[in-house]
Order: sequence, then structure tokens, then C-alpha cells
Amino acid sequence: MGELDGVRAVVTGATSGLGAAMAEALLKAGATVAVGARPGERLQSAVERWREQGLAAEPLELDVRDPASAARAAARIRESWPALDLLVNNAGIGMRTVNPRFLTEPQPFWEVPVEGFKDLIATNLTGYFLLARAFVPLFLEQRRGRLVNVSMNHETMRRRGFIPYGPSRAGAESLSLIMTEDLRPHGIPVNMLLPGGATLTGMIPEGLSEQARGGLLPAAVMGPPIVFLASPDAEGLTGERIVAKDFEQWLAAHPRAGRASD
Repeated sequence: MGELDGVRAVVTGATSGLGAAMAEALLKAGATVAVGARPGERLQSAVERWREQGLAAEPLELDVRDPASAARAAARIRESWPALDLLVNNAGIGMRTVNPRFLTEPQPFWEVPVEGFKDLIATNLTGYFLLARAFVPLFLEQRRGRLVNVSMNHETMRRRGFIPYGPSRAGAESLSLIMTEDLRPHGIPVNMLLPGGATLTGMIPEGLSEQARGGLLPAAVMGPPIVFLASPDAEGLTGERIVAKDFEQWLAAHPRAGRASD
């Protein structure tokens, strides 16, 4: 029996990077996971790979930028699952989409392409809103459910050359804090989770030295905290901002966390 047997989760952007790491951790802990991603070979391959390991992965075709796609995904979960326990808002794109050399040649905001700005905000910020807007009514009907929004370091939100990625993550944090208060009367927890540094994912530009790559966090750092946030031990926890690389220290500083409610 796994720690998360019976838990059903939706993870967006779950075919690669942080999303894949979180989906895999939830799956290996016993959860059933709807792998949210745009339709195509990458989605099917990810689901098949996990199913070959005996894990309960299901494809969920989804474009987080499209309100109709978000609504269809929520309708499918409503129709096919008895309940939904967790929504993880993770799908995002990085600075590479507007400046492939963003680490070595920071681009001032007045040179950022307008379409690149709009697309990144639509994915990283509006996408979180659209998915939560589509799925939270299900939580309210169930009178239970949990929402986790993935964020990044505050340094990223004020670093030179990091428009529009920095503002997208700052906006997602504000969105999360307001969602927390909107949902508090309904007993629906909202928490933020971030790796705690640059990660070894597709968002890092090619050509980075081996020494620099050695300092990057593995995507798997997100595994233990997301499993915790889906578990009985996180019951009632809301409004937290958890840094994955410091998760053990965070857990030690929260004496009521890490064990199921009495």
C-alpha cells in the first residue's frame, strides 16, 4: 500500500521538468495522476512510460492558455473520477522563449518582443487562473480538495533581464495569496511550492558550462514536498510557501506538520 493510495491528482505541464518530477513522485507514492499537457506524442509517451512501471497515469489533453480547454479538462475529470483531491498548477515556459541567451546577455524590458511577453504571461500566470477557475468549483461541490501553485525564488522576480518571467511568477504568488483567502472560508487549502534555485530542466539555456550545470538543482527535489502536500499530514495547511530544497528544515520548523491530524 502506498502513502497516497486513493489520492487523485491533476498535474499540469507534467511531461517534463518539474511537472514530470512531481507527477512521478505522486505516482510512486500510490496516487492516480492525470498528466496534463498539450496533445501529442510527448504526452502519450510519458503516460505509457509510467504505465509500463505499473503506475496509475492517465493522459489529460490540456492547453492552459485556452479557457475552453481548461473547461473540457475539468469536465473530463468530473465525469471519469469519483473525486479530485489535488490540482497542481505547474505548466509554464521560461526566459528562453523570449531571449535564448538570457543568462549571459540580459535583455532590457524595452527590447522584449510583445508577442513573447503575452505568450509567457498567458501560460505562466493566466494559465494558473484558468485552471483554478475550472477546477475549484469541483472542490467546492466536494467540500474538499487542495491546490498547489508552483513558483520561483523572489530573486527571479527582480533580476535584471527577467521580464516577462519574473513578473509572471510574482503575479502567480499574488494570485495564490488571494486564492488562499478566497478559499479559506470553504476549507480548501492553497499552498505554493518552489524548487529554491535554478533547476536542471529545459528552461536552462544550452551551452552552460559543466561547472555551472553542476550547481543546478535536480527536478526530483520537488518530489518529497508534493507528496507531503497531497498526504493526510498536510491536512488543513494553507497559505504556505514551501522551498523544496529546504523542505526538511521547513518540516522541522512546523511541529504540527508531518503527522496526520489527531
